[in-house]
Amino acid sequence: MLNFWDASWGLDERLCPCDVHFAEYLEEKGIKGASIFHFGTGSHHILGLRTAENGSNNAVLGITASPGEYDAYIKLLIEKPRLGATYKAYFGDIYQLDPRLLPEFDYVTNFHTCEFRTEKNDAYGALTDLEFTLVLADRIRLGGEMHFYTGSDGYKATLAVIEGLKAQRGFTDTGSFKTLRILTKPR
Repeated sequence: MLNFWDASWGLDERLCPCDVHFAEYLEEKGIKGASIFHFGTGSHHILGLRTAENGSNNAVLGITASPGEYDAYIKLLIEKPRLGATYKAYFGDIYQLDPRLLPEFDYVTNFHTCEFRTEKNDAYGALTDLEFTLVLADRIRLGGEMHFYTGSDGYKATLAVIEGLKAQRGFTDTGSFKTLRILTKPR
C-alpha cells in the first residue's frame, strides 16, 4: 500500500511558515516567469495561489501525498479555473519521482525532506531522501536554487542530505531567507 499522509495541512504561519517565506522570497527578489517544483502543497495551496495572483507568471508544480490536500486543489481549480494555467498539483509519493517525467526547474522547495519516509516506502522500492533530492537537483537549471526549511521536523536528518547534495552535485550554500536555507546549482 502507498505510504500517504492521512491528514491535511492548513496554513498556520506560526508552526510552518516556509511556504509563505518562499513566496515572499520570490516577490522580494522580483522573480518572474520561473518554473518551481514545490514539495508539500498543504491544503492551503498558498504558493500556487500567490504566484498565480501576484502577476509574476511563475509556474508551480506541486506534489502532495495527502488525499485531503489534493481534494482541496481540485476544489480550488473548480472555483478558480485560471489558477490551473500556472499551478499544477498532483497526488503521489515524492519517493517515487521519475526524472523522465520532470521538466527543468529554476527553483525547488525541499521543505519536508526526512519527514515522511518510513519502512512502508521500502515495500515498493521507493527512493531515499537523498536519492529524490538528487533527482530534483538534476532537474534544476544551472544557477538554479533548492530551498530547505530550517524549522522542519526532519531538518536535523536533512543536514546529511544537504551534505550529500553538495558532495555529489556541487551545490553551494548561497544564503538564507527567514526560515529558508538556500543552495545553488553551479553554472
